[in-house]
Amino acid sequence: MKNLSLRIRVLLFFCLLALGSLAITLFGVWIGFRQLADPEALSAFITTGLISGFGIAGLVALIWLLFDDNVSKPIEAIAASLRVRAHVDVSSSIDVSRAKYLGDLAPAASAMGTVLENVMRARSEAGAKELAEVAAQRDRLVEILSDIPVATFLATADHQIVLYDGQAAALMERVGTARLKTSLFDYLDEASILNTLSQMQSTGTDRMKITAVSRCDRVYSGYIRTFKPDAGYTLMLEPLEPSAARPLTYDFDLLNAAHSDSLSDTPLRDLVFVVFDSETTGLDPLTDEVVQLGAVRIVNGKVVAGEVFDTLVNPGMTIPKRSTDVHGINNAMIADAPHFADVCAKFHEFATGSIFVAHNAAFDMAFLYKQAPNTEQRFDQPVLDTVLMSAVIFGGSAVHTLDAICERLGIVIPQEDRHTAMGDAVATANALIAMIAILEGRGIQTYGALQNEMIRHRRILKA
Repeated sequence: MKNLSLRIRVLLFFCLLALGSLAITLFGVWIGFRQLADPEALSAFITTGLISGFGIAGLVALIWLLFDDNVSKPIEAIAASLRVRAHVDVSSSIDVSRAKYLGDLAPAASAMGTVLENVMRARSEAGAKELAEVAAQRDRLVEILSDIPVATFLATADHQIVLYDGQAAALMERVGTARLKTSLFDYLDEASILNTLSQMQSTGTDRMKITAVSRCDRVYSGYIRTFKPDAGYTLMLEPLEPSAARPLTYDFDLLNAAHSDSLSDTPLRDLVFVVFDSETTGLDPLTDEVVQLGAVRIVNGKVVAGEVFDTLVNPGMTIPKRSTDVHGINNAMIADAPHFADVCAKFHEFATGSIFVAHNAAFDMAFLYKQAPNTEQRFDQPVLDTVLMSAVIFGGSAVHTLDAICERLGIVIPQEDRHTAMGDAVATANALIAMIAILEGRGIQTYGALQNEMIRHRRILKA
């Protein structure tokens, strides 16, 4: 009972009230018939019972509908708004007009939200100077590291990539897609690295020369350096292009990330997400095709800059004008674009080891599933739908379009990016990050807990 939403509890209360009233009425009719002891009056008593029963049921249903619209839904909306303000930086006020029958509750909640916003702003301003100094030092350090003329990797003790520079990214992209929080052995042969690490441990040295072989059989030489036990290591290989730019992609928090053997028990913030969106020739996955696919990766609760997938797709059919009017992609733009089978092969590699996230995911996934028989890839990753996540947070009665969710979370989608695959993927990713913070505040912290809530709200939305 404690896991039921407010609206379900109220519904059950009114159902119990209706059943109780019906039981009392029928009992009274039966007692009256017994006292009269006239069999010919049975029909009249049955008619009385039916009229009373239907009348009570109708009256209770009407009162419940009024109560649901004017009490339950507004309370649910106010609670969701307070949750958003507690965990997301938004400045919009609570809409008190929806709760006009709740007395001072809505104005009080609005005042509480304003106070909370002011407290958070004051705290933010107090730490802004210190954060600016730390950010400046970090940027200076990154700039210095970016000029070191070697391809550099930083990996955890279990060989998950925490940092790579531009030269390392070029090395990785000769094998596949450059990605954080994926195994270094996806790009380099593990034997040479493990053997060198074993020698370093046996000899007690923390730096040693290494010859590493990539998965495409290129040979690189350099050095490997270890830190304190179980703290990871750096791998520095000879530069591929000494004059090339070396931007760093990194997340040092991954060095301390916890690991779980069960997906269900894994905290949401520790998961890797690929948030994607597709633009199509129409709205029927059976007959329409994809014309654009865009995606970003989220690692450790943050969008990884540079780790994006964005491409036009040749659908093998004419794009209807009504679809071009929505997403702006015409037939001339996709004439030389790759076909979806080739795009799917690259996208599958980009998404390896991650959880798919999309808004109204069933639609986008249908196109991937349809293409699977034409490729060697199977898109069998777990899938999260931000529509259902929104229902968990804002309730089944709220509007769950991407625009509505972003408006509630204070996310601005530039008009020129709306209805583009990458623009909508970025907006969905930002919404996902904000909703994870809210879910954590509600105690929904693991993938399994979120799945259970989404299953329950899927039934509500279908109803």
